[in-house]
Amino acid sequence: MKLRVYLDTSVFNAVLDAQWPDRRDVTLRFFDRLADFDVATSEVARSEISDTRDPARRTELLALLERVNVIEVTEEMKELAWNYVRHRIFTARMLDDARHVAAAVVTRQDVLLSWNFRHLVNRRRRAMINELNLSRYLPRIDIVSPMELAYE
Repeated sequence: MKLRVYLDTSVFNAVLDAQWPDRRDVTLRFFDRLADFDVATSEVARSEISDTRDPARRTELLALLERVNVIEVTEEMKELAWNYVRHRIFTARMLDDARHVAAAVVTRQDVLLSWNFRHLVNRRRRAMINELNLSRYLPRIDIVSPMELAYE
C-alpha cells in the first residue's frame, strides 16, 4: 500500500524557488518519486496558488497541481480547522494552515508534507494537533518536510 501524502502550498512553491536551491532540489527529487505515493492536496492550495501575482509563475504552479489529486474542502474540514483555531493551535491568521491540516486529517492522509517550519513542521504544534484529533476520534497526522520522503 502506498503512503498517502498531502502537500501544502509551500511544497509546490519550492519547485520554482531559485532563492533556496537546496530546498528546490529536494522538492524536485520528491516530485520525481510521485508515483511511489498516493499524493493529494486541497482546494486551499489551489486558492493560495491562484493568488500568486506573477502570471507565469501562477501558470507553472497550477500545472503542478495537475499532477496530484485535488480534494474539495468540506464543511467537516472547515469545522475542524476552526476547532484548531478555537483551541489555539493556530491563530485566525493561520486559518489556511489549519485548513491544510484538516483536509489531510479528514481524508486520512498518512503525512502532511510542508516546508513551513514556523506553522506546520513543528513538534509542539504537531503534538497539539494530534492531541485534539485523538480527543475527537480522528487519526493522528505526521507533519514533515520533503527531506523525509525525497530520500526514503
